[in-house]
Amino acid sequence: MNCVTAQEMYELDRKAIDVYHIPGVVLMENAGVAMTNEVIKCVKKHQSILILVGGGNNGGDGFVIAKHLINQGYQVRVVQVANDTSLSDESRLQKKMLESFGAPIASYLPDKHLRQINQADTIIDAMLGIGFKGELREPYRTIIEEVNASTAEVISIDLPSGVPANSQVEEGICAVQADLTLCIEAPKPSVFIEAYTNYYGNWTVVKIGLPQNELKQYPTRVWRMEDVTETLKGRDRLSHKGSNGRGIIIGGSVDMPGSVTLAAKGALRSGVGLLTVATYESVVPIVAQHITEATYSPSIMSSNYTHEQLTSAFSQYDALLIGMGLGRTQHTDQLISAALASNLPIVIDADGLFSLKKYLIELKERSAPTVLTPHPGEMAQLLNQTIESIKKRPFEICREFAKTYGVYLVLKGVYTIVTDPDGNQTINTTGNAGLAKGGSGDALAGIILGRVLQGGALLTSLANACFLHGRAADLSVRDHHSKTDLLASDVVDYLPIAFRECSNP
Repeated sequence: MNCVTAQEMYELDRKAIDVYHIPGVVLMENAGVAMTNEVIKCVKKHQSILILVGGGNNGGDGFVIAKHLINQGYQVRVVQVANDTSLSDESRLQKKMLESFGAPIASYLPDKHLRQINQADTIIDAMLGIGFKGELREPYRTIIEEVNASTAEVISIDLPSGVPANSQVEEGICAVQADLTLCIEAPKPSVFIEAYTNYYGNWTVVKIGLPQNELKQYPTRVWRMEDVTETLKGRDRLSHKGSNGRGIIIGGSVDMPGSVTLAAKGALRSGVGLLTVATYESVVPIVAQHITEATYSPSIMSSNYTHEQLTSAFSQYDALLIGMGLGRTQHTDQLISAALASNLPIVIDADGLFSLKKYLIELKERSAPTVLTPHPGEMAQLLNQTIESIKKRPFEICREFAKTYGVYLVLKGVYTIVTDPDGNQTINTTGNAGLAKGGSGDALAGIILGRVLQGGALLTSLANACFLHGRAADLSVRDHHSKTDLLASDVVDYLPIAFRECSNP
């Protein structure tokens, strides 16, 4: 499933009409029929339905839905908020069709129709579409406030009125609080922006007949189970431990032995053939109690190792994960510098990201793949920005950083965004609030190392790692835990079930 910006959606519409010769009115009819089929799953014929119609094509969709609901015997009132001059040609035609069915279309009158909002069982919001941006004007602001104050079930068309399609966050937002949003053809970026996502309520995609080969050309995808099942690389029957990757994890300290333990567990559960844990000698017994399948190399943590000795030691591995639990010290800086100088694919997490800020030139000069796994706070620190600024424009910020420095970026969050050096992006929707707990990121970093070592397209490997991490959390909550008591170690324990569910037989 793709995610498209407003501009991409306009371009897709244009190609459908100009190149594929699909009339705009046909696309609008398709949209209305598809959305009507979703609406009738939520309403009963004895319930009153109020459809609020705006300008542009969004209003036209509302007319089509009204027509089909009335034709099927539902109780529908239509209130046109916008004047006729703001309707598209296709919307005017749909309005005439609706009138031919004997449906009265009322022009908005505040005193009369604000009362109707409070009397409706279901409100269909077809007021503002992907073209909306900037300040919300009257009468929309008052109508939206009244809709939100009502007890009606609210269904928004494409996106809730007042929410922009793209990710630039407006200050002082006033938007419809939908119970369900019917996204036309593909979700828009604001579905996945923290400031907007709750306005969508539940959301689903309705297909309207746009050319799928054109839709697939856009660079952002919502990663789903079918993608994982199709791309998750399994074991070759003749493989051996060496062919499944030799990985090293550098991390942990006396204060934070659990971080490297969780990462190691995640890596081993995710396919790594041979794993070495490089941690301080005093930490090894703590980790080894929980990880019997790994080997240990405390000598790498010696401050006596030179830069050249470290890079030489790293060269015997196929990929390297570094950062969790190391602390923000000069020694961590030395380890990061040596990792960047290696020819290995490297994954940098946690305290490693704090040190990385000093080595951005070296980062940019690397030829081997580099994966960074920041949360918004760590991303803000890398860029000298605020956390809020990162959350406002995550797609644009990640794409710009990944392309500038030639890295793979995994920006962790409710919807984790993975970006490759060419600007292609995937969005992960698995996981739950139980992951908002220490250790979750460490486990994910280990899973990422495990999948990187299995080969294949790196963006796909990272997208699969994020999906499996979140899916393991979902399965754990479904079967045994609550979101409150869920631990990162519980998530790792559920990885086998997630892998089995996603693997081809």
